[in-house]
Amino acid sequence: MASPISADDLTLSEKASLASGADAWRTKPIARLGVRSVMMTDGPHGLRKQVPGAEQSGLGESVPATCFPPAVGLGASFDVDLVERVGAAIGLEAALEDVAVVLGPGINIKRSPLCGRNFEYFSEDPLLSGALGAAMVKGIQSAGVGASLKHFAANNQETDRMRISADIAPRPLREIYLRGFEHVVRQARPWTVMCSYNRINGVYSSQNRWLLTDVLRREWGFDGLVVSDWGAVDDRVSALHAGLDLEMPGGDGRTDQQIAAAVESGDLDVRILDATVERALELVRRAGERPAPSTALDVDAHHRLAREAASRSVVLLKNDDETLPLTSAARLAVIGAFATQPRYQGAGSSLINPTRLDNALDEIRALSEAPVTYAAGFSLDPASDATALRDEAVQAASAADTAIVFLGLPAEAESEGFDREHIELPVEQLGLLEAVLAANPRTVVVLSHGGVVALPFADRVPAILDGSLLGQAGAGGTADVLFGEVNPSGRLTETVPLRLEDTASFGNFPGEQGHVTYGEGVLVGYRWYDAKNLDVAFPFGHGLSYTTFSYGDTQAVMRDDDVLIRVPVTNTGQRAGREVVQVYVSAPESRLTRAPRELKAFRSVMIEPGETVEVELTVSREDLAHWDVESDCWRVEGGSRVFGIGASSRDIRGTAVVQVAPDSSTAPLTRSSSLEEVLADPLAAELIRQTVFSMSTQMPGVAAVLDDDVMMRLMASFPVGRLPGYGGLPITSEMVDGLLAAANQARAAGAGETR
Repeated sequence: MASPISADDLTLSEKASLASGADAWRTKPIARLGVRSVMMTDGPHGLRKQVPGAEQSGLGESVPATCFPPAVGLGASFDVDLVERVGAAIGLEAALEDVAVVLGPGINIKRSPLCGRNFEYFSEDPLLSGALGAAMVKGIQSAGVGASLKHFAANNQETDRMRISADIAPRPLREIYLRGFEHVVRQARPWTVMCSYNRINGVYSSQNRWLLTDVLRREWGFDGLVVSDWGAVDDRVSALHAGLDLEMPGGDGRTDQQIAAAVESGDLDVRILDATVERALELVRRAGERPAPSTALDVDAHHRLAREAASRSVVLLKNDDETLPLTSAARLAVIGAFATQPRYQGAGSSLINPTRLDNALDEIRALSEAPVTYAAGFSLDPASDATALRDEAVQAASAADTAIVFLGLPAEAESEGFDREHIELPVEQLGLLEAVLAANPRTVVVLSHGGVVALPFADRVPAILDGSLLGQAGAGGTADVLFGEVNPSGRLTETVPLRLEDTASFGNFPGEQGHVTYGEGVLVGYRWYDAKNLDVAFPFGHGLSYTTFSYGDTQAVMRDDDVLIRVPVTNTGQRAGREVVQVYVSAPESRLTRAPRELKAFRSVMIEPGETVEVELTVSREDLAHWDVESDCWRVEGGSRVFGIGASSRDIRGTAVVQVAPDSSTAPLTRSSSLEEVLADPLAAELIRQTVFSMSTQMPGVAAVLDDDVMMRLMASFPVGRLPGYGGLPITSEMVDGLLAAANQARAAGAGETR
């Protein structure tokens, strides 16, 4: 058997050629050595492989593929198994088209509801984003096709996206914006990671050695290939230094020449280039090891999966007086242009050419035994007669038992490439709804949108279904939920605010003069609303069912270093249904800025009527850690943790308290350390007490100060290096230095014993 090709077998020009694409979608081949070209195509909720001859640099026609619910919809399932199944289907379709890498999933945080690309991202929460992202990667790669985790990192807006600097402090950068990526890299081992366009704290992601090498490779152990977002490279040689392997799309060979020249001049160590070459060759090897698919695409089966995923992604926001589910004998008026012209995916590079496309009117009629009338109510064509359309809708609603009004954002309102300016639905749609409500109070609203929208009518409409974007079978999935063929189980992955002004990033989005300040710190999404005690329209994690669930006593126990939570959940209604059990953790004794509660585990559980299921969830010790700025590492604070179990971030059904042991500090105490910081360390505090006690004859009042809460609060922030001579205290610099040295030595010895 021939030895595998390595970097040593390539000439310098051949090595440099593997660092950029051959065209918009393919890597460069090396015919002399039999290294073939492999193809990457857009995702992430389906395959967007452009047909031969389509404009390479544009968004031309693509081959038919199943359009599954985008992340804004699929994320609402809160179901890692379902997401993995969808990923496997996407991977199979990619394999059938001889695609090596699907460019997805996207797991960036929904920092602001205005981000034009929020439809491509899962959540405002990093744990949920990371768990669902890992499931998608595992699914895609189970078919022998690589995934490309994107956009690494802090790609949270479209305004000036090619240049904007996301200026983020270390704690939120680690705890919010990198944490999901870390989880996916460690748990799912994606073949590739795609760097983002933006800068982070002034440095382009493509040229950020700290991000691509220190964190991604050395700290997280990533061993795959780093690819640029299309057009994200500003300086190719600097990017190669930083750890970016593949520049996409391909060009005229100019940057290949720059790389070769840098090696020849000594400005670039050839070993850096060789490492990139080995990763490029490994990608080609992985793609070549995939066996040819044994069957053709089962379009019907994938459409059924898309429908299942869509129905599981619908969120029942409100259902007063059991307005839903509908009965098949009810006279229905279906109103709204989206009922016949579905809004089912976002716009931009993820635009899928669906294998088929359902519409809600047809699907509702298929499940109804009574006549179903339809009125557009509004038009997606601004030249239409709005008054006549509204009058027609009012007439239809007046004659129906129930009116179903389809509202949402038109495609031109949100897209890759620009951000929204507000979160309001179109004025003509809101006016239509008011007229329909006046004609028939028994009205159901169905929403279609890629980003959160304000719901000023929520207190007056008896039932609201949030359909976000649900893919090609979304209309069928919505009909299934409307008629109770599927019991809704979706949950909000993003808080629905009352006003844009209430959002955490308001005033710090989208920035100016090339910079955007992430001034809200770690208080992103529901963390912000809870910390500020703000009312919201609907909270993170919220979603209703056609049945009811009760929670028993919550138990939480330590299992090794993790916390095992058990809670019995009973279906107390008449229908089988899914409950999404969510675990939120509070740290009431923390000295850090923290949200009142943070999601740390979740599980979607199917429960039959009258059945009780004991649900087990695990919270890892790692997920209890915060990023410690002083020691530049993850640390767990000691003290109590309150584990709240519930059905949303604001619907906690039970709690349990566990005492958590602290991590030993690795940051040495110095003369700049405050008295509070020194006394917070058990070893240092004990040394100080022993010293003060031994000198009590010289300092009769000082010993009492340590137990005086008022004085300690006053002196808490005082640097210990300034104590000598302060207020006549008989404390010398030598004494302080000796105490610090002894404390640091004892801490180091203690840390060594625990390793």
